[in-house]
Amino acid sequence: MTETATQDLEITFTRLYRYAHLASIAGWDQAAMMPPKSNEARAKALAELQVLMHQTLTCTELAEQFQALDGVLLDDDAQASVREMRRHWQQAKLLPTRLVEAQSLAQSRCEHAWRRQRKENDWQGFLGNFREVVDLAREEGKLLAEVTGSTAYDALMDKYEPGMRSSDIDRIFGDIKSWLPELIRKTMAKQATDTVIKPQGQFPVDQQRALGVEIMTLLQFDFDAGRLDVSAHPFCGGVAEDVRITTRYNEDDFLRSLMGIVHETGHARYEQNLPREQVHLPVGQARSMGIHESQSLSFEMQLGRNPQFLALIAPLVQKHLGQQSALNADNLAALFTRVQPGFIRVDADELTYPAHVILRYEIERTLMDGEIAAEDIPALWDEKMMAYLGVDTRGNFQNGCMQDIHWPGGSFGYFPSYTLGAMNAAQFFAKIRSGQPDLDAQVSAGNLSPVFTWLGQHIWCQASRWDTSELMLRATGEPLNPAHFRRHLERRYLAA
Repeated sequence: MTETATQDLEITFTRLYRYAHLASIAGWDQAAMMPPKSNEARAKALAELQVLMHQTLTCTELAEQFQALDGVLLDDDAQASVREMRRHWQQAKLLPTRLVEAQSLAQSRCEHAWRRQRKENDWQGFLGNFREVVDLAREEGKLLAEVTGSTAYDALMDKYEPGMRSSDIDRIFGDIKSWLPELIRKTMAKQATDTVIKPQGQFPVDQQRALGVEIMTLLQFDFDAGRLDVSAHPFCGGVAEDVRITTRYNEDDFLRSLMGIVHETGHARYEQNLPREQVHLPVGQARSMGIHESQSLSFEMQLGRNPQFLALIAPLVQKHLGQQSALNADNLAALFTRVQPGFIRVDADELTYPAHVILRYEIERTLMDGEIAAEDIPALWDEKMMAYLGVDTRGNFQNGCMQDIHWPGGSFGYFPSYTLGAMNAAQFFAKIRSGQPDLDAQVSAGNLSPVFTWLGQHIWCQASRWDTSELMLRATGEPLNPAHFRRHLERRYLAA
């Protein structure tokens, strides 16, 4: 009976994975390729698919299959697999189908309208759709929290960071806030006398794309199992066998699209190297979004902004974008490590990026816990941007509280994953460097295998075999230790 019950569970979750594959590709097309007038029909189709997936995950037969395994001794691999399937089932069964459908529709409509409303700086127009997204997310959080005994926000964050609580995030972010402003100030003072040459464009999109594709190839992206496209907000979607990444181009500034591609390639390499024999099951999928973001930030921040890596790709940049002094290796390194507070999170430098994340976390937590209303967001945003980064966003909604896709898409609880990911990445590279003291020399020589081999063995192939703390412990010898992040930043930005 045990083997049959496990097999039955695996059949159901394999079916769910295939549904999720179709949903992700339809979502990718909605963001990257779909004609604007098609959105309402697509929104309804995606909602129908979400309902089908929810009904499959909450059917009576599935509950009976889990019940049949209660008290049964399983080997370690089977225990891990059943644990992850059960976690998905337990969350899903708390939500009514009505809510799942309503959320899918509201999020599709809000996100689609956001693309136009952001360009028009139309906060009031955005608010009309956004209120419904907020109300439905609060309802979801409340239903999940009633069982876990947590806050609504913690219940939502648990979808992205299983086991993490806002009390943990408050402690970690509180520590960052105690030292980051001074590090930013010292770095800006140190860089004040540096000479940095601004690249002179224009840089045609086709040339930027060709450069991105060549760098993706260097980073060993598998183009037989994925592709690069354009969207309003860069993302990585699809599934392990069919990964879709996007960026956005500005012909006056290639730097943003380039690092966006490097970032999303990190996500993609994780997906493409998950264990194929289990990728159709939750245990074979990404551990958490903090681990997922650790892979994108391993590529973008730890590797991508490393002067040795920039020296490696400088000839490729010049090959595709032309010869000018701004594109030599030393100037590229200066450009990609230049610290300057700005409006846009995805374009932020490595030092100011955590402040953007902390700001969003503090706002979305109070929003989901009902302490503020959607209408209160701009004033809080303006206040925190000025306090944390000295940037005035009053009246500038498109470069302020409307800049990210996460809130219109209903992804409340996601933002902490970015800085958790940066910390994880710093800890991974501290471990890699301890075993490869000549890592920088190898990167300079074009040998990136020490990084990919270590990540492959310790992160990618492990998938969700372990919970996040155990994964970190097994990979690095200790749980998450934010001290590695601080040391990395101080070494990169304050060392002579």
